[in-house]
Amino acid sequence: MSPCASLTHKLLQAHLADNTTTLEPGQDITVGVDQILIEDATGTMTGMQFEMLGVEEIAVPLAVMYVDHNVLQIDDKNMQDHRYLRSFSGRYGVRFSPPGHGISHYIHIERFARPGALIVGADSHTTTSGALGAFATGAGGLEVAVAMAGFGFELPCPRVIGVELTGRLGFAVEPKDVVLELLRRYGVRGGVGAVFEFYGDGVASLSITGRATICNMVVETGATTAVFPSDEQTRAWLAAQGREDDFVVLVADPGAAYDEQIHIDLDALEPLVAVPQSPGNVVPVSEVAGTEIVQVCVGSSVNSSYEDLATVAAALRHDTVKPGVQLTVTPGSRQILDTIARSGVYQDLLDAGARMLEPICGPCVGIGQAPVKDQPSLRTFNRNFPGRSGTAEDRVYLCSPSTAAASAITGAITDPRTLVDWPALRAAEPPNIGLHDRHITAAHPLEQRREIEVERGDNLVPPTLPDPLPEDLDAEILIVVGDDISTGDMAPDGAIAMSVWSNIAECARFMFRRLDPDFHDRALGAGRGVIVAGHNYGQGSSREHAALAPLHLGVRAVIAHSYARIHRRNLIAVGIVPLLFSDPDTRNDVRQGQRLHVNGLVKALADRADTIPAEIDGQSVKLALQLTAGERDVLLAGGLIPHIRAGRRAAIITPRKRPGN
Repeated sequence: MSPCASLTHKLLQAHLADNTTTLEPGQDITVGVDQILIEDATGTMTGMQFEMLGVEEIAVPLAVMYVDHNVLQIDDKNMQDHRYLRSFSGRYGVRFSPPGHGISHYIHIERFARPGALIVGADSHTTTSGALGAFATGAGGLEVAVAMAGFGFELPCPRVIGVELTGRLGFAVEPKDVVLELLRRYGVRGGVGAVFEFYGDGVASLSITGRATICNMVVETGATTAVFPSDEQTRAWLAAQGREDDFVVLVADPGAAYDEQIHIDLDALEPLVAVPQSPGNVVPVSEVAGTEIVQVCVGSSVNSSYEDLATVAAALRHDTVKPGVQLTVTPGSRQILDTIARSGVYQDLLDAGARMLEPICGPCVGIGQAPVKDQPSLRTFNRNFPGRSGTAEDRVYLCSPSTAAASAITGAITDPRTLVDWPALRAAEPPNIGLHDRHITAAHPLEQRREIEVERGDNLVPPTLPDPLPEDLDAEILIVVGDDISTGDMAPDGAIAMSVWSNIAECARFMFRRLDPDFHDRALGAGRGVIVAGHNYGQGSSREHAALAPLHLGVRAVIAHSYARIHRRNLIAVGIVPLLFSDPDTRNDVRQGQRLHVNGLVKALADRADTIPAEIDGQSVKLALQLTAGERDVLLAGGLIPHIRAGRRAAIITPRKRPGN
């Protein structure tokens, strides 16, 4: 490791399965995992695929299952999932957080994440724990199951972008505006393959929950994760949570080398907002000020800390929500709910007319509070992809709590700096640190766990393993889609669609429904198919259902200009080949219903070929195979489960040592 190492490289180096591996961007690395985070929406597939690996128990120091997504329970499917997840957790040694206890990412930084840990989660926003000086990243459920079984986590070594923060945030400018500034600069593609590492004198002024906001939403740039140093703010946070023993100072070396460096002057930042329909469409609030709104939502896995809710409550303390505007507020955890209740924040919000929701993901994933179509909804959430709110024709804007509060008062998007008479935030009562251990189950000894029977309702259907890749691929082009298609277009959010995520055959009925209602039936009828896409295919959520559903429908390849990181790995894990157009103009001539023919697909993978000739309706095209050696091996094995079962990845010992300074 370089004598001037970044914090990112220190964290990765301490967890490398092979200490002789060099950290070169794009190179395959395998790391040992300290902690696993799972949530219920992706957790059932994670659990069922873990069982398919045939291991007796988890092989990592800690794994926690959180129920925070599918909790509306409009029929019995959600509860079937919950009972499976509770019994699965009990059987295999996973700790279990019940529905209503809180959102995974907030609870994890309150109770479990620690400086120096390597954390992998079956949720893209696992990156939140980077706020505590951990390397935390999201992945598909199968890769998480494999890591949980003790086979480590494989990823391309990321490049590291050093972000120097100087100055301090001004009145009504918040950490959310910092990450929106990154999105303004990088868009939703510019961070692919990168870690954003923060340093500089401005870091010390940011609270841990402020850092968590940045780390949570940085994934919308396509980034692998973000990481902050572990400093006095970290020590104070851990001490307040009764975990000061977890503290260790972790910083980059002086003069650390970065692949890219940028600077953000916190003094110069202004309130920002992401306009419909992408987190990357960022403009100053002043540019859209006056836009009338019908709804304001505060909370979700980002901006539902005590600090965030107290900010909204302070703005509203002597006012009310504008008539005709609905304001919802979601605490991030039971601990935060308890704290706002004892500190007076809850009462302030009630008095102002806010609708108080339980600590779950809720409206962030379209579970309740769907807005009126074509009417602006202002939210402190992390994504505003089309239809994610539960309304197909939504117009969702993303902002900070200060901007949300000011806008709730006026009924239109408002620069919060124009409301200068806010009272001071109420001081927080000390957190009730016993709540988590009271409600999150402990892991019992193996002999006791062997007696637990895993409960499986009829909503729980294990995914089928893919057939081996065909030597030659002959398939119909089922659909041609554009840039920035999200995994939510393939496995939609919302109470109805998400309730069947435990059954891929039922989940697949929703594949591309927003874009093409006939896709499911046409794909089944074709027998074998291909999807053609533009740039950043599969952005957003880690949900591997977006790969398992097309596999169920006979898809064995996707051809795109570029892929989002997690979705690309999910395709490979289930045996779908992510091809690229060698000539970007080729896609312009591709049409739905044409046939793709590729001779020698398996041979090209085995020979480590970079390109492969193909035909589309008889016209010659050249496709690229930009795959690492490990990715090719997984595809040749027929997917990640056959690859593991065949003994092609060795188990590794965890935990690794903690990095030091």
